[in-house]
Amino acid sequence: MSEIKIRLADFDDPDVQLIVAENLRDLSERYGGTGDDTPITGKHFTPPDGAFLVAELDGSIIGSAGWRRHGTADAELKRMFTLPAARGRGVARRMLAAIEDSARSAGCTRLILETGDKQPEAIALYESAGYVRIEDFGFYAGHEGVLSYGKPL
Repeated sequence: MSEIKIRLADFDDPDVQLIVAENLRDLSERYGGTGDDTPITGKHFTPPDGAFLVAELDGSIIGSAGWRRHGTADAELKRMFTLPAARGRGVARRMLAAIEDSARSAGCTRLILETGDKQPEAIALYESAGYVRIEDFGFYAGHEGVLSYGKPL
């Protein structure tokens, strides 16, 4: 049986950008528009101020997640996604734990995130992992349907 591996990746790598495009396509289907207009560059995910991770199975990327520094002590989760064909295998939970470990190792004391009310599977994951609602922040603060969460690291 093949093992899912999680590794550090370059956000600007063409293979990584393919799963990011799938993520945005999924968000667009749920919310319309481009899916997410938050300004993001590869530099945001460069250590020590961020990191981007991928999950691989048999050499193919099946999941992704990154964090970028938000202020001095917070890390913001971005681009958390698992391909539909790979869901139900615990990929997202493992990615979330890896992101938490990475941000903690970089000195961050809290992980924060924005999600939306049309992503019940994401909400369930975050809440089951100990995330609680916080005041909205960032690009979508004040937008209808935005749900912001945080968790001490």
